[in-house]
Amino acid sequence: MVETTGGGPGDGTAEVLDRPLPDGVRRRVVQIVSDGFGRLTVAELPSQLKQYARFAPNRRAKFAGNAMAAALETDPLFRQRIGEKLREAQPELAGALDSGSPTPAADPLDVAAAAYVLRPTGWVKLVTAAGEEAQRADAERADEESRAELERLREELDRAREQTRADTERLRGELDAAKKEADSLHRKLRAALSDVKRGEAALRKIQGEIEAVRAEAQTQVSAAESESRRLKSRLGEAEAALEATRKAAREGRSVEDMRVRLLLDTVLDAAQGLRRELALPPVSVRPAETVDAVEPGRMTPKDIAARALSEHDPAILDQLLELPQAHLVVDGYNVTKTGYPQMPLEKQRLRLLGQLSQLAAQTGAEVTCVFDGAELAAPVLLAPPRGVRVLFSKPGVTADELIRQLVRAEPPGRPVIVASTDREVADGVARAGARPVASAMLLKRLS
Repeated sequence: MVETTGGGPGDGTAEVLDRPLPDGVRRRVVQIVSDGFGRLTVAELPSQLKQYARFAPNRRAKFAGNAMAAALETDPLFRQRIGEKLREAQPELAGALDSGSPTPAADPLDVAAAAYVLRPTGWVKLVTAAGEEAQRADAERADEESRAELERLREELDRAREQTRADTERLRGELDAAKKEADSLHRKLRAALSDVKRGEAALRKIQGEIEAVRAEAQTQVSAAESESRRLKSRLGEAEAALEATRKAAREGRSVEDMRVRLLLDTVLDAAQGLRRELALPPVSVRPAETVDAVEPGRMTPKDIAARALSEHDPAILDQLLELPQAHLVVDGYNVTKTGYPQMPLEKQRLRLLGQLSQLAAQTGAEVTCVFDGAELAAPVLLAPPRGVRVLFSKPGVTADELIRQLVRAEPPGRPVIVASTDREVADGVARAGARPVASAMLLKRLS
């Protein structure tokens, strides 16, 4: 802040602040302006602040803070109006500043901010003293934080030392236990080596016994082979005798074979007559037809996958709108600023609503178009087209939040489609059970 002018001598308006306004005081000043801002008419506002007239207080302080501070500095009439609103809101503080004796219990930052707006005699000293007080408080706070951090680090160091001592004692105990265990393992190893030596001696003894058994088995195998040759000779003789017996029986069985064959023919003829009597159809399915394979001319799974629609194909939107009781919710400005941002807002709305009316007539789906009410400078006189519900968000409520409210209001199971490119909106409605589609897909379908 530089120099302020206007007013007569002795009222403080001719005093000069030779340093930047302290941050704490500046924040309180912006808050005072924001509080008084909402109680002024649009005509009472400076031209550079009229665009923020419909902002909510928190958004106004966030986005118009610099503009409000500049207007307060350069526009004496605006500063006088804000000062009047401050006197109405805090008469005791304003009276104390006018009398030159602010209450000791008041916050120095509040006193300095009020003095900066009201400009009583000696306001520069109050602002400067508030800045120095804030710096001193920050330094004391930083000192307290440093002391607390140092104390915390000391406590952590003590705990670390104690933990180190405990770990050392524990490791010593574990080392002693490991030594004892190693001694025990050495003793067990020596005992195991003795067992291995005894085992090797026993193994050599068993190997000798195995060799004796093998020799005896070889003798028994030779005797078995001789017996086998004798039995094979007797088997040949028996087979020759059996063949002679079969030849003699074959001639006697020829009559029996003829009778069996005649009985079989009778059964077959009877089965054919029964099939004609019952008019049984021939078998239409063969076992080979039950095996799963690709025949010439039929589509394979790859052919079916190739026919799937692209995720950006507008035909997907048509399929969604053909679902029973489908509801299409459109993020209005998101769609229009994606498709034709160069047009004025009014023409954007009219063009989109006309296209949505045609889409509603073609598909029979319920269509709701949502616009952000923060974009409006005045109430909109608009006749919604046939088949389209038009909604504007209330002050302090974004179009994104209104869309999420519409989705949550629908019963579970109803198909709801939301057209928006906003990723936060798409993710939110998807979690609520709706199907998000890109604005570009809707524009492609409308065109």
